[in-house]
Amino acid sequence: MLRTSFSIALVSIFALLTPKFSFASEGVEKHDESAQVDTPEEINEYIQHHLKDSHDFTLFSYGSEPRKHFGFPLPVIFIDEGIHMFMSSKFHHGETVAESNGKHYALYHGKIYRTNEAGDIDLDEAGHATNVKPLDISITKNVVGMLLAGLLLILGFRSLANSYKKGPLPTGVGRVLEPLVIYVRDEIAKPNIGEKRYKDFSGFLLTVFFYIWLLNLMGMTPLGFNVTGNIAITVCLALFTFFIVQFSGNKSYWVHIFWMPGVPIIMKIILMPVEVLGMLTKPFSLLIRLFANMTAGHFVVMSLIALTITLKAQFGVVASTSMSFVLAFFISMIELLVAFLQAYIFTMLSALFIGMAVADDHH
Repeated sequence: MLRTSFSIALVSIFALLTPKFSFASEGVEKHDESAQVDTPEEINEYIQHHLKDSHDFTLFSYGSEPRKHFGFPLPVIFIDEGIHMFMSSKFHHGETVAESNGKHYALYHGKIYRTNEAGDIDLDEAGHATNVKPLDISITKNVVGMLLAGLLLILGFRSLANSYKKGPLPTGVGRVLEPLVIYVRDEIAKPNIGEKRYKDFSGFLLTVFFYIWLLNLMGMTPLGFNVTGNIAITVCLALFTFFIVQFSGNKSYWVHIFWMPGVPIIMKIILMPVEVLGMLTKPFSLLIRLFANMTAGHFVVMSLIALTITLKAQFGVVASTSMSFVLAFFISMIELLVAFLQAYIFTMLSALFIGMAVADDHH
């Protein structure tokens, strides 16, 4: 259990750094929190805006212009000819220009750019900002979600470990965690890695399973987290699996990639780049599957909720609201299953790839 807690902390630390290099699209017009959202185009823009990461934690907004936002600011930390640190309230949800160390900065599509006192953003022909972009290492909403998930898992597993000191049966939250730990061990780790080596990788597999599962569940709460819907996070998790596989691979694993036994030499030369490409496509499939499924789930739920606006002219407010609620509730129940299923699939495939790397030649 201590090994699992350490793995949780390690994954959290690396995941905190990865989102800063995500590939967010800048092709969407800047979202105006004060504008009414009542057309399909505005609804689509609003959904995309709220699926992205944010420098502040906003639970909800209300009122007419200027709208009031209920939440709290987060620390903004970036490097631009020195370290700049201040709270995101300076940006006022992207509506104002922040001054720091004699320079001015503005938020554009969720990214920080150096600008002038008026907050002007220069765009190229493709609509991309050409202003200086500092190295952003801020504590964003997704980072808060990852820290919270890591803290909850560390506390939960420590509670489970401490309960074993008092007796053979766990108590409290340990009663929920123990069956899942046994399930991951007996149904995922052992069958795919083998009796000899499964213990070496159980800490990582347990960390990945519970970390992804909890983050998926947090994404369904009104807190608005979309951590596993951020491709930078899934890239980080997939890289852990990739490096563990490569550094744990035995002689047989590398021989079957670069010089397959029992195959004619000409076929070995042809198959070698295919096998090398397969080394990269495995983690790629992990990160895309998790990212695409969780993003699609959030998008569908928010789109069904938006039916209240798009169908009110045809069916009336009451009918469209009832239809929207029923469909969104139904999809949300499916999302609960998907949250567990995606954690299981990521963990199972990680165990399978590790097992292929450490398997003996006769296996």
